Amino acid sequence: MEMKQTAKLKAADRNPYSWNMDFYEYPDGSGYEARFTRCGICTLLKELGISEITPAMCRLDYTMSEAGGVSEFVREYTIATGDAYCDCGYRKNGF
Repeated sequence: MEMKQTAKLKAADRNPYSWNMDFYEYPDGSGYEARFTRCGICTLLKELGISEITPAMCRLDYTMSEAGGVSEFVREYTIATGDAYCDCGYRKNGF
């Protein structure tokens, strides 16, 4: 399913262990940002009483992007550290 369609689902409205996100394409065509406003991992780890490990889970976003070798992952904000949203940006290598 395309990211735009996924964003429209607002799955966390029905399942607290899923995500709500908005999708933004970069105007220069270099990639996109998935901006998450609800995070299923944050919800689950908080319920389990281990929310302090959530930032380590978020670090996997960088690892997965690096492993793919196609894009650079960029982020400034995370729900796990108290921000209102997670900005998960993917820029094509070479841009």
